[in-house]
Amino acid sequence: MSKDRKRHLKDSLVGKIIDTLDSLGVEIGDEVAAGLDDLEDELKFVVVAPDLGQSVREMGESPRDRTVMVRVDEETYRRLDAWVEIGAVKSRSEAAALFIREGLKVRADELAELEGALSRVEEAKRDLRAKAKSVFGESSSEDEESGRD
Repeated sequence: MSKDRKRHLKDSLVGKIIDTLDSLGVEIGDEVAAGLDDLEDELKFVVVAPDLGQSVREMGESPRDRTVMVRVDEETYRRLDAWVEIGAVKSRSEAAALFIREGLKVRADELAELEGALSRVEEAKRDLRAKAKSVFGESSSEDEESGRD
């Protein structure tokens, strides 16, 4: 890659990724780098843990005491079984928990945005309840909450 292109990309996320790949001996050509740079705002970079074993160990350090019922298609079922069969995990449940956990890590930014929006909705509901109490009086909302008319 040319020095000019490297200088241009130096501070961008794409540039940092290219630098990291370069340091590992993976060379990205100028045309590929230019294409990535042009698309940076549209790209989503996903980093997958190179060692899922570490994630399995982390899961073992905290109790899995919540139950989530989920239905999966045949292909997903077979893939979960394969992880059990090769001994990577002890059960289909553990495999599903692992991949749910990893998927949530990958989508952490989007989930944070959604949690922020949900927080604002909850705040709006509290404001609405407070306003209703001031308009209708305290006893009216208490009657509603207890089911009295």
